[in-house]
Amino acid sequence: MADQVTVKVPVGIAGEGMTEVERTIGADEPPPLAINEKLAVVGKPTPRIDGRQKVTGAARYTSDVRLPGMLWTRIVRSTLPHARIRAVDMSAAQRAPGVRAVALVDHLLGGAELRDKSVEPGSQYPVVRYVGQPIAAVAAVTQSAADEAARLVRVEYEPLPFVVDVEEARKPDAPLVFPGPADAEGSAGGGGGPAGVPQTGNVRGPNKSGPGGPPIGDVERGLAEAEVVVDATYRTQVQTHSAMETHGVVVDWRDDGLTVYASTQGTGSVRDELAEVLGIAKSKIRVITEFMGGGFGAKFGAGNYGVLAARLSQMAHAPVRVMLDRREEHESVGNRPSSVARLRIGAKKDGTLTAIHFSSYGTAGTGTGAGAGGPAKNLYPCPNVLVEESDVFTNAGPAAAFRAPGHPQGAFGLEQSIDELAEKLGMDPLALRDKIDTQQEGLLADAAARKVERRIGAQKVEWARRRHPPGADTGTIKRGLGVAQAIWYRFVNLDSACEVRIGRDGSIEVLSAVQDIGGGIRTALAQVVAEELGVRPERVTVRIGDTSYPPGPASGGSVTTGSITPAARNAAYKAKQAAAGMRTEQVSAQATRSDDYGGFVQGKGGRSHRGMGIGGYGGVQFAEVAVDVETGVVKVERVVAVHDCGRPINPLAVESQINGGVIQGISYALYENRVLDRKSGWMLNANFEQYKIAGAREMPQIEVHLIEEYRGRSSTDAGGIGEPSTVATAAALANAVYNATGVRVRELPMTPERVLEALQRKKEVHG
Repeated sequence: MADQVTVKVPVGIAGEGMTEVERTIGADEPPPLAINEKLAVVGKPTPRIDGRQKVTGAARYTSDVRLPGMLWTRIVRSTLPHARIRAVDMSAAQRAPGVRAVALVDHLLGGAELRDKSVEPGSQYPVVRYVGQPIAAVAAVTQSAADEAARLVRVEYEPLPFVVDVEEARKPDAPLVFPGPADAEGSAGGGGGPAGVPQTGNVRGPNKSGPGGPPIGDVERGLAEAEVVVDATYRTQVQTHSAMETHGVVVDWRDDGLTVYASTQGTGSVRDELAEVLGIAKSKIRVITEFMGGGFGAKFGAGNYGVLAARLSQMAHAPVRVMLDRREEHESVGNRPSSVARLRIGAKKDGTLTAIHFSSYGTAGTGTGAGAGGPAKNLYPCPNVLVEESDVFTNAGPAAAFRAPGHPQGAFGLEQSIDELAEKLGMDPLALRDKIDTQQEGLLADAAARKVERRIGAQKVEWARRRHPPGADTGTIKRGLGVAQAIWYRFVNLDSACEVRIGRDGSIEVLSAVQDIGGGIRTALAQVVAEELGVRPERVTVRIGDTSYPPGPASGGSVTTGSITPAARNAAYKAKQAAAGMRTEQVSAQATRSDDYGGFVQGKGGRSHRGMGIGGYGGVQFAEVAVDVETGVVKVERVVAVHDCGRPINPLAVESQINGGVIQGISYALYENRVLDRKSGWMLNANFEQYKIAGAREMPQIEVHLIEEYRGRSSTDAGGIGEPSTVATAAALANAVYNATGVRVRELPMTPERVLEALQRKKEVHG
């Protein structure tokens, strides 16, 4: 075909043997890039181009936005975990000093919805299903005035039975969160679950299709054929997102449309949700995210707070600001679901896997998305695999996508079971992984990269120092080494575009609606365009985070870099060709992300703008811990993280992402835990005093090693790293704790109390 050409692209792992393969690409695509060592800008550690703005305070976050005449808001939230609202009296609030508008929530966003709404009595008010559910909002001239007026709103409730404990919610006689089957859609970053899953009481499932397709083979036959079987149950807790900048918007609704400043991971998804809920054209909504202070999967849509702000702005004819407080963050805008997973793994005496059976349930509150079977289904090839996942509804705030949804939970169990299997077989845990972690056509993992990563990591951490037998250290401080692996997927968002402008004076601009949520995409775009045009990155002005620019992908699922950088390079390539015969003051070119070279594993069908690329991303993490067996305190001393993300555009930013993933994984493994009062439904630690997050004093030495793995799949061949770096951390720490103490801790967080309980059980077993 005339619009297609065949080219040779580099493929393989740098330093481990490279080759070239032929790919058929579009005729308008730029020629393949050389490997990083031969490039001038791409692949070189580059300080963030917006770093000075951030450290000096010049960067304007959503919480910094102040518009003339802006009003302040307080949301009225439910104090009960389950109730019908009989009446809401807002008259006193409307008369309060400084109040300019009061609005009701008439349709709740987030969480599951009944398939058949007729099974529940109709009402103008949504049914309350968790403490903190928004009911109304007040806009006033000051925050204190809004707070005072909100206290004047009177809500008449009809209390209903409730349940917040997942084990209680599973019982046949438990209070029903929903009076019939309910479904919840996922967000741009994942989460949610498939529709139509069987539901009995509060238990929705099991869903047996699992991540990556239907069951494989016959798992019971595989277990019967096994010569060694590991059978264990693992538990993980609910974790809240806890971003530095809370959820929030400033909405200015004028006659000609809305301008929305949002702390969001998706400027386009905020616009789309507002357009749908408010019934106005997308072209009438402009969403701006200049800078934002963190988002781990919960900041994709406009949210109930955004819709309320828009309605208040329309009513008051003034800009309206809503920034949630910390309690609201913990209770109402997302969390990582809990999980209880039973794993049965069978193997022959030589380590050959015969069966993997992963059965789990967990709670996403009033939402869905508690599945955790991704690693069990996709990490190790096995002839018989069955993943069964169930959601258990409880009267708690709905979950949202959270950095590698389901995978830290699933890896916590799977990677401990693999270690336990190695011990039963008398094999080194790395030797067993070398045997079973093999490349298989159609598998979503990337075994070739992890084989190299295991070797590099073992050398760096000095794996030979591992304790034999576990718990062999004498004294009260026992040290150990552990390892665990990660898997994530090559998601691509084809609704990713860039415009590149070149001025006669040599000025260069790149424009896209993509937003930078902390990963450094501004700098990556500057590098890619600079490489193509033969200039330094500081010559490139990057304008992003504004829906008036070409559409950019929502930032989640490790999608961003692999989706937007090819579009940027392609646009720069086209602009360069146009500039060669420049007759005007400025030339510009726009490009949209093309299909992966070689196509997708799945997706990109019909109207879909998403695809799953061939091969996944891996990562191997080693952890060294010191455990005080008298106090139960676990101290992480060192983490060695070896990862791949395709071609690293900016190794400095990639290392920063991995550091962040490791830190967040340590916090999840040892500290974070949402605690709900069973009698009231209230969260008891909705703050940063009782909801413990790892701080500087808990940080270990973190060593990051990147491998460059070229796949020849796009004009930049880049990928993401946000997800894999957090998947393996908790599992690696758990394996290290076992190596240090000789006891398994199968529940997160691994608090001193749980460590001491495990040590006590060991004493009782051994008399």
